Amino acid sequence: MNGILYYRAEEAERNAGFIRLMQQAADRTGTGLRLAVNAEEIPEDADFILFRDRDPELARMLERAGHRLFNRAEVNRIANDKYATFELGALLGLPVVPTRRVAHPDEMNVFPAVLKTVDGHGGTEVVRCLDKMDAGWFFSRHAGRKIIEQPFIESGAADVRLFMIGEEAAGAVKRTGSTGFKSNYTLGGRADPYLPSAGMTAAAAKIARALKSDYIGVDFLLLPDGGFLLNEIEDPVGSRSLYDTSGINIAELIMERIQEQMK
Repeated sequence: MNGILYYRAEEAERNAGFIRLMQQAADRTGTGLRLAVNAEEIPEDADFILFRDRDPELARMLERAGHRLFNRAEVNRIANDKYATFELGALLGLPVVPTRRVAHPDEMNVFPAVLKTVDGHGGTEVVRCLDKMDAGWFFSRHAGRKIIEQPFIESGAADVRLFMIGEEAAGAVKRTGSTGFKSNYTLGGRADPYLPSAGMTAAAAKIARALKSDYIGVDFLLLPDGGFLLNEIEDPVGSRSLYDTSGINIAELIMERIQEQMK
């Protein structure tokens, strides 16, 4: 069995460590896994594609060409659209961060509020607004982009990410921001091992089941009363925080999933 590990060139460079782990895991199972950094490098006879890009249209094109993607294109679409993620969580009856689309600061009446581009990632296109002036700055900086508004929810700058292989939680981390309200590990936040509640694990499994996903991250905000709210779904999800806080080799689990599904 021969597969392709697909990244954009700049992301491949940034994720060299994970690529090496995936290729080592593939070697141990006798699976060929070759890196490709543009669609033209993907051979027609590739048995599968481990798709590590945020590009639902390319994912759909590859599926139409007959390729089996891990994750499939619809997972990529929903996970990279924060409003679609909100709609899915609400449809499934899960506790979600209230979310609405906004096109102008004049549509906002309650502050503080959080504004996000629907397709941003890594916490770089997220801002807490104290008034319409703050909101105006965000809209002007992201002119032409789709933007959502959420209420600011006090969570101690912390959230929990569950790493899901199929419908099973492979591990979880609690991420705590070092400054401000963002908890993203890539922005300098801290990550610690975390044992999620049964309710949180069941909610993540419900999402994975609905999406028919292979490997995603599911992020929850922690509430002061011990509850949680679905915040985002990540595809592709980075796993450095999990490696840094546990002995879990997620690359091995991903390869096991691929082999199981390809049978």
